[in-house]
Amino acid sequence: MGYISEKEARESLAEAGRIVYERGFVAANDGNISVRISDDEILITPTGVSKGFMEPGMMVRMKLDGTVIGEGKASSECRMHLRVYRDCKEVHSVVHAHPVYATAFSVIGMSLDHPVVAEGVLVTGNISLARYAEPGTDDVSESIAPYIKGYNGALLENHGVITWGNSVQQAVFRMEAVEHQAKIYAAALELASNTGKTVRYFSEDERNALVRIRERMGVFTGGMPN
Repeated sequence: MGYISEKEARESLAEAGRIVYERGFVAANDGNISVRISDDEILITPTGVSKGFMEPGMMVRMKLDGTVIGEGKASSECRMHLRVYRDCKEVHSVVHAHPVYATAFSVIGMSLDHPVVAEGVLVTGNISLARYAEPGTDDVSESIAPYIKGYNGALLENHGVITWGNSVQQAVFRMEAVEHQAKIYAAALELASNTGKTVRYFSEDERNALVRIRERMGVFTGGMPN
């Protein structure tokens, strides 16, 4: 898959920022989004700017070794973006945000790798829980390393969510899907608690059938659902 132009990448990041801000996935200056524009370069959102009010010219260009090209100061979380790109060449965009329900699951130490809706296999795949790491440090990169190859994202313990994909749109859609599934799961757990019923999980045969559907869709990432 080829790379989009720098102009298109800048515009895509600004639009993605507005989407995650309007969806309530970030607040104030939270979150960061990036896109790969060549084998060795990315554009990433700037630090200290609300994702809902960015302009294309604000994006920061940098190499995969972390060297900034030109002006601007990159997001403090650029290390984990760079780690994803270095470890998985197929990834062309990364989104980090703090959607309320999915982040709440990370706060109680509960992963989203036991799907309760089909989209938990078809769209996001397993969203496991990466151990807590101090934001903005290399430790965050290490915490997500086990979930980069073959997966589509992860929960960051007491921190938020990271998703990636072959385009800005796909990475944002996966973030949206993670949060939607977290809302459904939280509601199901509450209903189960209030009614005495139990949450129904997919059987092994049902999980395997969904994986086969996913593969027919041309998606070979997401891991095997539990």
